[in-house]
Amino acid sequence: MENNLEYRGGENFDLREMLLKGKNLKLNDKVGLFENFIDDLSQHNIMLNRRCITTAADREVIIYDRFSGKEKKLLMFGSNNYLGLANHPYVKDKALDALKKFGAGIGGPPLLNGYTILHRELEERLAALKGAEDALIFSSGYSANVGLVSGLTNPNDIIIYDAFSHASFCDGIKMSNVKSFRFPHNNLNMFKLRLDQNTNTSNDVYVGVEGVYSMDGDTAPLDKIVPLCKSKGAILLVDDAHGTGVLGKHGKGTAEHYGVEGQVDITLGTFSKTFAATGAFVAASKPIINYLRFFARSYMFSASLPPVSIAIVLAGLDVLEKEPQLLDNLRNNIKYAEDSFHKIGIDLNLQTPIIPLKVPVGMDIRKAALKFHQYGIFVNSIEYPAVPISQQRFRVSLMATHKKEDIDKLVEVTNEIWTEFYKNENQTAAKYQFEAA
Repeated sequence: MENNLEYRGGENFDLREMLLKGKNLKLNDKVGLFENFIDDLSQHNIMLNRRCITTAADREVIIYDRFSGKEKKLLMFGSNNYLGLANHPYVKDKALDALKKFGAGIGGPPLLNGYTILHRELEERLAALKGAEDALIFSSGYSANVGLVSGLTNPNDIIIYDAFSHASFCDGIKMSNVKSFRFPHNNLNMFKLRLDQNTNTSNDVYVGVEGVYSMDGDTAPLDKIVPLCKSKGAILLVDDAHGTGVLGKHGKGTAEHYGVEGQVDITLGTFSKTFAATGAFVAASKPIINYLRFFARSYMFSASLPPVSIAIVLAGLDVLEKEPQLLDNLRNNIKYAEDSFHKIGIDLNLQTPIIPLKVPVGMDIRKAALKFHQYGIFVNSIEYPAVPISQQRFRVSLMATHKKEDIDKLVEVTNEIWTEFYKNENQTAAKYQFEAA
């Protein structure tokens, strides 16, 4: 079965396809089938989704543990809160100030009454961050990608995109009915071939890549992709959700990291990663942004983000500028984690705070996930059939606020679990060679 299952990147799978396998079931049958699936997981004490956190998001959290019925303290290695801004005192103070001044919400879309002076200030600062002329704010990363693709493209246009692109980008392609061609992940030879095959046309050609791929932790080589797009007149779209605030000398993102800052045609970013809020943005030229304000339906017909959320992101930008040591801490933690995993025989080449800890074939990932939980480590497991068995992994996320002893505990527990659950008669159980996905 696995041979027929293609790895698409961990954030683009179809639960309906996985569970129903093409069956055309009525509502009660679909719901019942899924309920049996969930019940089976619960009965085997391996339901680790929706763990209820009772404290602020930080390097350490307390959850309500449904296995014991008590509160349990866990080291958080499953959050995209890369700089630790979710519980930063300055960010919280600015959020309270905005709440007192602007109230809880707005009650309208951005083109009508949902546009405050804070919204405009944030758009200007995000545009500056990305070296663009202007920006606009969406209510979520999903709506930003869907609105961007469906708002810009015509059915006769062409999109060439990386096979590991996020589900929201792929859904935008479906909604717009645009012609699309995938190329294998980060395969520049196939990317060039796709460009050569599709750029001799009067229609627009768009290229979609991600700055940082969220389940594999690797990056799009923008230093090579940007000049290729420019040479063919293709319009480059970069989803920099996981690169913004993380990569580049000043945390401006993947384009800064690769020395092509200001050369990307259209950049998308989210607030739910580094900035620890919710929402998203698109940065581009003024004409493109003005066009999207009216033609991106997920922008026009969505309520505007409340001022408190906007103030949180503005405060995060302040911290990014005023506390560069957070980026230094994050990069030091990445290097320390890489070296520490190497000592137990897990070789990783980490470019970002995302560690794709691939599980050896033969290990029961659900039992291993439960062990992480019991040992006090919060990590996210990505299992078959969302990915092929050979691509099952734990997605580990590092934060600037993690201490060395936190990482030591993570590595120690990983070694214990690998030793307990994986046996190979040809090698010592705790020693393996892994490559980053």
